[in-house]
Amino acid sequence: MPGQNESAGKRKSSKTRKGNKYLRAALIEVAHSVCRSDNYLGAQYRRIAARKGRHRAAVAVAYSIMIIAYHLLARKEDYKDLGSHYFEQRQQEAIVRQAVRKLENLGFQVSLSTSEAS
Repeated sequence: MPGQNESAGKRKSSKTRKGNKYLRAALIEVAHSVCRSDNYLGAQYRRIAARKGRHRAAVAVAYSIMIIAYHLLARKEDYKDLGSHYFEQRQQEAIVRQAVRKLENLGFQVSLSTSEAS
């Protein structure tokens, strides 16, 4: 059975690349601080931490923060948070699409409508 860091017979390193150790420490500290926040980065942290652990989640979120900062500076835009429910909404839409496709493959004609909240 292939390991966690293996894909198609190739082993991928789980080590991070070299860089500014002070920037890394600051970004990881920020990543740990957003773990309980009610925004996109907090949701990303909790989602990754559940699967891979707190430390790897912090590194992943720190990387996301760095990418966000780069794009904000390069494009001169304001930050727009996607929200804490971003991943849940994406998954829900994917589940609906898959279910519709399966029903149509079985020969059913599907039309969707939302129900009113009770």
